[in-house]
Amino acid sequence: MPEARPPRGAASSAPAPAAAAQALASPWGPVRGRAQQRALKREAVLRTAAQLFNEKGYAASTLDEVAERLGVSKPTVYYYVDSKDAILFECVRTGLELLQNAIRDADAAGGRAIDKLVAAMRQYVAIVTTDFGRCVIRVGDDALSPGNQRKLRRMKITLDREFRALVRQGMDEGSIAPCDPKVAAFAVAGALSWIGRWYRPGGGLAPADIAAQCIALLTRGLCSETARAGGYPSNSSRPDTAGLSTD
Repeated sequence: MPEARPPRGAASSAPAPAAAAQALASPWGPVRGRAQQRALKREAVLRTAAQLFNEKGYAASTLDEVAERLGVSKPTVYYYVDSKDAILFECVRTGLELLQNAIRDADAAGGRAIDKLVAAMRQYVAIVTTDFGRCVIRVGDDALSPGNQRKLRRMKITLDREFRALVRQGMDEGSIAPCDPKVAAFAVAGALSWIGRWYRPGGGLAPADIAAQCIALLTRGLCSETARAGGYPSNSSRPDTAGLSTD
């Protein structure tokens, strides 16, 4: 059940998405411009909540803990957000928006489709290893209302379609081997998204190193040149391109 909301002031606008550093400095400090200060404080609430959700799970996290980490009172937290459910929705929405923008920016940069796809994959990994990106993968939207789930599902569908479009571009120009764009998009997004589940900040591998290794595996495959020379993968294990998906 959503936590009860005490009286608060006027609602604020959503923060500008940012794949910022994991460490979060409290914005309750030196006075800034009013609008900037409000936006920074609201984003601090969202990011701190995302960190908690990622660490403990949505159900086990409370807004009392968010307030404690920020060094403010719980009513102060409610001044910037409506409820715990609203925080989760904004965290997931922000993460999805960052992922959408990464693919669109890579596509707009021009060049070969495979280069655009690799650039998008690199940014995808960078995002799913940040607070909001990890929240998309680790927490998700199951606890949200059906209406909010539908809003986020539309964003996910758009994200998938943009991945597929890049794959089709590559097939058309010859930089990507013939394949089913739907399966290819699911495979790429699924593999990269799962990084958000096992990645730990401060672990042995930096996000850039993880991205480089995963992209190499996804673009070159596991087979060595020796294995390929020996006839693997065999014709029977290669995709049947006659029935490529057009979804």
